[in-house]
Amino acid sequence: MSIRHGLLALLEPGPRYGSQLRTEFESRTGATWPLNVGQVYTTLNRLERDGMVVQNGEDEAGHALYVITDAGRDELRNWFRSPVDRTSPPRDELAIKLAMAVGAPGIDIRDVIQSQRHHTVQAMQDYTRLKAQATDVSPDNRDDVAWLLVLEQLIFQTEAEARWLDHCEARLVRLSLMAAEKEKRREKADGEERSADRRPPGDRPAPAPRAGLGRSKNR
Repeated sequence: MSIRHGLLALLEPGPRYGSQLRTEFESRTGATWPLNVGQVYTTLNRLERDGMVVQNGEDEAGHALYVITDAGRDELRNWFRSPVDRTSPPRDELAIKLAMAVGAPGIDIRDVIQSQRHHTVQAMQDYTRLKAQATDVSPDNRDDVAWLLVLEQLIFQTEAEARWLDHCEARLVRLSLMAAEKEKRREKADGEERSADRRPPGDRPAPAPRAGLGRSKNR
């Protein structure tokens, strides 16, 4: 999540102070990614250091106001025009958890999947209810529209996660069956070998003659 660019976007219409930016950010995203004032001011300080914003006076209550610069506007335009980079995907805790659960002693990965699926489906149902409430009335401002877009992304994300969990479970079942079949074939081969070793010498098949051994009758 780019707090940096989100704050630049909120500053473009006009000057804002820190807690105002936090309130508007959470309103625009439905508080899906809550910020604290410390995060906001830390980001503003970095933007000011990089020449993207400047402090420009105070409001009537004495809050320091921040204004976007031309460099900040250029940065914001480039952000909007550029696709989100997927070559270095963010760390996903669930993917890491399942990867670590594979082969972990005392852990049944299918239990981990079942627990996560229950939580994911519950979250999807909650998001769907929120969407139904949001669409009962026509969105009448940009914050409502923005929240609806974020909410629908969360629904699609949880749906994809549920499908992925189903896929993981199905793959584990297939791998388990393949491993069991492989073990069964190995045990069968071992059994046949032990049975051959227990046969009386006369019942054992004679070894095939080796080429090049023995004298030719013509010599």
